[in-house]
Amino acid sequence: MSAWRETLDDLVRLRGRALFGYAYMLTGDASRAEDLLQDALVKAFRSGRHARSLDAAHVYVKRSIATSFIDSGRRAASRPIIAAGGGQFETWARQHPAAADHSTRVDNAIDLRSALLTLSPRERACVVLRYLEGMTTTEVADTLGIAAGSVKRYVSDGIGRLKVALPQMNFDGSEMVAVHTHERGRDE
Repeated sequence: MSAWRETLDDLVRLRGRALFGYAYMLTGDASRAEDLLQDALVKAFRSGRHARSLDAAHVYVKRSIATSFIDSGRRAASRPIIAAGGGQFETWARQHPAAADHSTRVDNAIDLRSALLTLSPRERACVVLRYLEGMTTTEVADTLGIAAGSVKRYVSDGIGRLKVALPQMNFDGSEMVAVHTHERGRDE
């Protein structure tokens, strides 16, 4: 078996679920997530140059998923929207509320997923990478190929919109850093 086939096999076997989960968090739709992941795998392994190692392939596929998702959002925004009866996730979620015996955590996850779907593609990608993937601002910037300041702006705008959509959730403190001041001339 060639090296790129072994890398592809390892990537799908060892990290396929995580990559699918990442694509799903961006799209909110299993079919679209599968398509994004499939397209990213084809891009990564078509030429074989991004398949040097498992980690390199993982990074490339993840970036390809984010880029393709953002690009699809731009294309969709430039086309007229034709309303499909009942096909929207939010409509479905309202018609099928969680059973009363489900935990609050499940309800919050559904609400968060619905709210994430209202964000622009870039905001959603930045928020998902920053908070759900646990990346630093610099790592998000590197993954998406944008400036760290842009990431901060997209995260700030995204969190601001999530706060409006989900006032019951606490988004404060996630970017807080303790600031210690010292008086001049005094050692502590």
